[in-house]
Amino acid sequence: MEESQLLMTELPALTPSRGTTLLHRPGHFYHLHQPHLAIPSAQSQTSQAILHNSSSAPHYNSGATSLPAYVQGISSRQLPHVPRNVASASTHISSLYPEILALIFSYLDVRDKGRAAQVCTAWRDAAYYRSVWRGVEARLHLRKQAPALFASLVRRGVKKVQVLSLRRGLSDVLKGVPNLEALNLSGCYNITDSGLTNAFCQEYPALTELNLSLCKQVTDASLGRIAQYLKNLEHLELGGCCNITNTGLLLIAWGLKRLRRLDLRSCWHVSDQGIAHLAGLNRETADGNLALEHLSLQDCQRLSDEALRHVSIGLTTLKSINLSFCVCITDSGVKHLARMSSLRELNLRSCDNISDIGMAYLAEGGSRISSLDVSFCDKIGDQALVHVSQGLFNLKSLSLSACQISDEGICKIAKTLHDLETLNIGQCSRLTDKGLHTIAESMKHLKCIDLYGCTRITTNGLERIMKLPQLSTLNLGLWHVR
Repeated sequence: MEESQLLMTELPALTPSRGTTLLHRPGHFYHLHQPHLAIPSAQSQTSQAILHNSSSAPHYNSGATSLPAYVQGISSRQLPHVPRNVASASTHISSLYPEILALIFSYLDVRDKGRAAQVCTAWRDAAYYRSVWRGVEARLHLRKQAPALFASLVRRGVKKVQVLSLRRGLSDVLKGVPNLEALNLSGCYNITDSGLTNAFCQEYPALTELNLSLCKQVTDASLGRIAQYLKNLEHLELGGCCNITNTGLLLIAWGLKRLRRLDLRSCWHVSDQGIAHLAGLNRETADGNLALEHLSLQDCQRLSDEALRHVSIGLTTLKSINLSFCVCITDSGVKHLARMSSLRELNLRSCDNISDIGMAYLAEGGSRISSLDVSFCDKIGDQALVHVSQGLFNLKSLSLSACQISDEGICKIAKTLHDLETLNIGQCSRLTDKGLHTIAESMKHLKCIDLYGCTRITTNGLERIMKLPQLSTLNLGLWHVR
């Protein structure tokens, strides 16, 4: 939600009714729809009753005495007639309660919410209800002071802010929106340790999400301030913060006990020791982030199998881990992950040292993962799919792009992975129509399939695949189905 869009609907402060229960209040401007109160004259009632009895009523018999008793009772009543102009006026959209208007506006996108507020004063007032803006993230360019902007955010109950560009102090945002729940600073290249230190100078208990991705000047010093004052953080994004080291992870492990999601993508200085801090294996210094459920270590190239051993010991509630482009991870590290009963998503994309043996460890270890990505792992072949077919029965998504697999391997998984919904086998040049026929015959729940770059597949194979009953996405272009 851009700053201009917010200011476009700047309104006087209101005190909307709380809750969602609709109550009729005497003298309320929005009258209830009560057409039964518009009683016409006796003559019009009589003529209307005659018309009703002679034309619109069912003709059971020519005499009323032969009608059933309940029909006689209904037909003998004199029903009131509501003039057309009265009925249409009472059902006009201007008669809607503001609570109902607010409910309708809540389904609009941000731009249309602003447009609706400019229609009339009734719509403007309804557009200020907090329920209209629930869950909306304000997207702001903070180039100059804008106290009216922050006041407008507070009145609307907006609690999520993304800063697109920043020329003033970040503290203005935190002071202007004191109950902020989510703050996104991704890509703000001029954010420094000094700016974060000045902003986070007191506790902000409501703040649970902080995104500092690509804030390349941020160092461990900022993480110390975050760990001290943002104790309730549950989601922390540090992707591309290339100056973060193991010391920063020690500070996170010391202060952020409620953290559930942590992104350390391309934090190149992070090593096995830093992961040990997160896993709570150095209790004399920090208890660790034992509530972590989602951990992204993509492109952390100093990590080895020892880091995965730390993860398997300490982070027992972990549900997903991203290890793509971690070139030092081997099959031995996968063996540690296979023991984690909570793990559901495993990304090993472009991990050059992962082979068929690693898949055997996963299958034999009783892994319950539902999503596996081993795309661009050159050592993954048909034997890996044999292992997958013998142990990973919970898979819903499997990515094998550019792996050394053939129709033989595809036939193996097609016979056992009947619940598979997403299959990425693009750039697997050894696949032919035979493999597609097997998929079409066995994988009836398949919804998405990627076949980009499969040069030996013909129209015949594609026609068979397109007959799958639940298929919604067939990719033949240069993108990856996720």
